Amino acid sequence: MPKSFFVFAFLFFTTLTFAQKAITLKGKVIEETTKLPIESATVYLSAVKDSAVIDYTITNKLGNFDFKIKKFNQPVFLKISYVSYRESKIQLASVSEDKDFGTIELKEATNQLDEVVVKNETPPIRIKKDTLEFNASSFKLRPDANVETLLKQLPGVEIDAEGKITVNGKEVNQILVNGKPFFDKDGKIALQNLPSDIINKVQVTDTKTKKEEITGQAASSNNASINLTIDEDKNKGFFGKFMAGGGTDERYESSALVNYFKNKRKISVLASSNNINATGFSMDEIYDNMSGSRNNSFYTSSDGSFGLNGMRFGGNRGITRSNLVGINYSDEPFKEFNTAASYFFANGDTTNKNKTNQINLLPDGNFTTNSESNTQEDKYSHNMNLELEYKIDSTASFVIVPKFAKSNSQSVNNSFEESLDETNQLLNESTSLVTNENDRQNFNNRIDFNKAFRRKRRNVSVAFENDNTKTEIKNGTNSSTLFYQGSNPDDIRNQIKNTRNILDKYTTELQYTEPVGDSMTVNIAAIIENERISDDREAFDFDASSGSYTIVNDFLTNYLTSTRNTITPTAGFSIEKKDYRLYVNLGQAITQFNNHSRYLGNVVDLNKGYILPSANVYGGYNFTKSKAIWVNYNYEVYFPQASQILPVENLANPLNTFIGNPNLNPNKYHQVYFSFRDYDYATKSGYSMYMGGSIYDSQIVSSTVFDANRKRTTTYENISGTYDSWFGMNWSKTIKKDAHSFKFGVGFNAGYDLIKGFTNTELFKAHAFDITPRANFTYDYGELFSINPSYRYTLNDTKYSNYVVSSASSFIHRFNMQVTNYWPKNWIFGNDFGYTYNSNIADGFKKDFFLWNTSLSYSFFNKKLMAKIKVYDILNQNQNATRTITPTTIRDEENIVLKRYAMFSLTYKIEKFGGKEKKPSGRFNW
Repeated sequence: MPKSFFVFAFLFFTTLTFAQKAITLKGKVIEETTKLPIESATVYLSAVKDSAVIDYTITNKLGNFDFKIKKFNQPVFLKISYVSYRESKIQLASVSEDKDFGTIELKEATNQLDEVVVKNETPPIRIKKDTLEFNASSFKLRPDANVETLLKQLPGVEIDAEGKITVNGKEVNQILVNGKPFFDKDGKIALQNLPSDIINKVQVTDTKTKKEEITGQAASSNNASINLTIDEDKNKGFFGKFMAGGGTDERYESSALVNYFKNKRKISVLASSNNINATGFSMDEIYDNMSGSRNNSFYTSSDGSFGLNGMRFGGNRGITRSNLVGINYSDEPFKEFNTAASYFFANGDTTNKNKTNQINLLPDGNFTTNSESNTQEDKYSHNMNLELEYKIDSTASFVIVPKFAKSNSQSVNNSFEESLDETNQLLNESTSLVTNENDRQNFNNRIDFNKAFRRKRRNVSVAFENDNTKTEIKNGTNSSTLFYQGSNPDDIRNQIKNTRNILDKYTTELQYTEPVGDSMTVNIAAIIENERISDDREAFDFDASSGSYTIVNDFLTNYLTSTRNTITPTAGFSIEKKDYRLYVNLGQAITQFNNHSRYLGNVVDLNKGYILPSANVYGGYNFTKSKAIWVNYNYEVYFPQASQILPVENLANPLNTFIGNPNLNPNKYHQVYFSFRDYDYATKSGYSMYMGGSIYDSQIVSSTVFDANRKRTTTYENISGTYDSWFGMNWSKTIKKDAHSFKFGVGFNAGYDLIKGFTNTELFKAHAFDITPRANFTYDYGELFSINPSYRYTLNDTKYSNYVVSSASSFIHRFNMQVTNYWPKNWIFGNDFGYTYNSNIADGFKKDFFLWNTSLSYSFFNKKLMAKIKVYDILNQNQNATRTITPTTIRDEENIVLKRYAMFSLTYKIEKFGGKEKKPSGRFNW
């Protein structure tokens, strides 16, 4: 279809929409008795015939409402709804001219039992004291849409390109289903796989701790939680999805997700297998697991990879064959006892080829390191999470949250590396074959007891947490490192190293809170921490006479331990008013920090004591129900590792020798954060801004000295006066006119840091600035057509002092266009086109590429079956070439990536609720 057609269609629909005269409806809502305006009352129009919602708005702080709609020639109701007040309903024969309803009074609902609640007449939005509630059936969705699609339709909800979800600028860090985790509290699986038509309400609240929930305290965090409540008639049934596909180049994918709901009991099982760098279960109804699709709820890192229960997927770093099995269970086996459990098994085999060009910056001249490597890695993981909550009574609860994890990875890396000076003279080169086996076991458990007393806001809480991790590493190295300058001898190794790392950490928290007046509380608390870390390494060289690794290498054999015991008594107060809240907690952290090493027959002990301040101050002010600011201040202290503070050599790396500094002090810094958000539900537009940073009183940095061969010796120093900062803003607006929906979004995020360190004993400074402005636009024409262009520009610029180079910079352009056609009926045709340009990358690395993915699907057999054919990377141009700028290096890197393939798949869906199989939906959604 020619490109001009889309342009013409877009202009035609836009012109048609705005050419028609809009009709204005306005008025003011007040409380009957006090005559005071009511803010955040829901005002909406619904058709008399079928109660379908036509349009809605929210009153402002003065109680006024004002919204524009298209002419409507059928009878309608104007309804005003507010929590704890009787609904007001005005019938109109039609909406054909502007109308001012004047002042509308709402009566307090004195007897809720007399009211009859009609489900279809539930307002689209309700704003309660601390909960924002959306009625799912009021929002127009395509048939078979998932929960993530529903969230994208809700005003104020944004899902960015990395999968981060925000509501009115506040980041969502927890998603629950009927108040319980669905596999995990991050909600990734629920958003992608639960059908939206089983959802009744979407409730947004501030994220609270268990203590805050039981005591009724305001949330102390600046994050949001989303709770998805399921329709009562859908909360008893069975539904699921099964998919299998095969493609070119031996590509394949398969997945299954089965759910059984029976009131409070919920059981879900998922499984997947594929070799296309994906988890396997549906990431997107149209583009599935093709990495070109965007705006998915799985939060991705900067390299495009994403994690799920200890395993990484995608990221354009090789090609992975993965398998995954999971089960989720939640229930209330008896009154006031809630249980939730999940188990995951995942394994992946990854093959990668890497090429790197790195410029190393020095005060007296730079040198370049080139490397190539081939890696094969096999890994698996087991993860089991439990949450047991017993409410002893209405004032006390007991919660246990144990987590078990075991993972194993085995890798083989074959690499070559060389370093050259500015005249292209060879300094050193290294060839190595390295094998690694890493086995990790972790047990984490948290126990919380919270008790609220008869006097409001008087409470006591006790918490205990343990974190126990054991990691065993078996390393085999066969390497040859040759030096061409100076007098250093060549380094030839054929050895194995067995390392055991053990972390045991125990934390006890005690707090008592006492109310003072009607809005203030004071508290006293204590945090007791005990942490012990040990690192035990044994090395053996190859014995040619016996053909085994039996010769003890004393230079690589060592034993390190670090023990930290800290008690932090604190005292503080909180003030919670209607419009603002303030929390202040101050104290002293008393620490005994002991370090021990045994190396080459020598024992070194280094024991230090510290008394350091502890401070945590945070609070917020609500100008209106949707406009607020939040501020936060912390004083943080982090202690160095034993290897950083003990004066013991580490010779494990033939090109870099490490030695600790016994005079090293902890990291000490001030951390601040500020955010402002404002969303206007009446105009469906809003913006947010944020800024934060850390200022260091003392920071641990590396100090590296290079010899003539560019072999390094690294130790650690303390510096002060450094900082890192971040800031940004977002704006969005939604315009809906009949079948037309326009959604605009712009924003940026940026950072500015001052970094210091030592190279060849000289202090260097680097001012690093990065900024990423972005813009996106989405146009939907009913259930027939959707177009979503987006653009992102990333600039990195670093200014240096005490280097030969004074600055380094790079920028990246990313443009994407997603076009989806839902016509004819039962057909979906999607195209996802992207272009990436990476500047200033070194010779031998391609700067730009196009990535075009497409899919065509057809649903049949009452939409239970869907056949799909998709093509990933139609132009066969996908690549992974990146430039990374740090204060000491400029690094260009390339890894192998998934290239073009075609895939045919079949998906089968089953839904049975209340013993009846789902029939085709005839529901009208706004």
